Amino acid sequence: MEPFERLEARALPMRGANIDTDRILPSRFMQKPRADGFGRYFFHDLRFDAVGAERPDYIVNNPAHRDARILIAGENFGCGSSREQAVYAVFDYGFRAVVAPSFGDIFYANALKNGLLPVVLPGMEIEALFAACEADPSTRLAIDLQNLRVSRSGQPDLPFAIDDFNRQLLLTGQDEIAFTLGLADEISTFEELRRAHSAWL
Repeated sequence: MEPFERLEARALPMRGANIDTDRILPSRFMQKPRADGFGRYFFHDLRFDAVGAERPDYIVNNPAHRDARILIAGENFGCGSSREQAVYAVFDYGFRAVVAPSFGDIFYANALKNGLLPVVLPGMEIEALFAACEADPSTRLAIDLQNLRVSRSGQPDLPFAIDDFNRQLLLTGQDEIAFTLGLADEISTFEELRRAHSAWL
């Protein structure tokens, strides 16, 4: 994974509570190889009509939001069935962070494991971000993971929280396996000491 320290980018405002993983990634695309990428299936059934043409009235297809790398979403984003591929779809489409009042628990955990930063902000702050990005799609947000702040020009910084372990993994671009392998020497030393002091085990 690439390290995530600070991201400054445009944001796509996607209103609606309880957007579930089946809408994010329809189940028929779940068996695709990871290497092929899942970006093309991101909100597939809302982005495209029955013959595969883009729906021009759908927010994701708005040219003004094509280069957005931050997704602003409603309450309980990513709820529903356990579907890690839904995170792949969000990430592969180009987003590096999702900002919402709350997330489905499994989606939140899967996002952290795949380098997608889920940021929880109060509903009133999310509404202000919706309004700003809808009024001016060129609005840029900055997400500072080092200092745990979301900011936009002319407005106070918005603090957010994330557990320190996952924060460090994102900052260094490591997953849990890479982190554990990085502790190989310490683990080996501990095991040797344990054997020396507890030979009967």
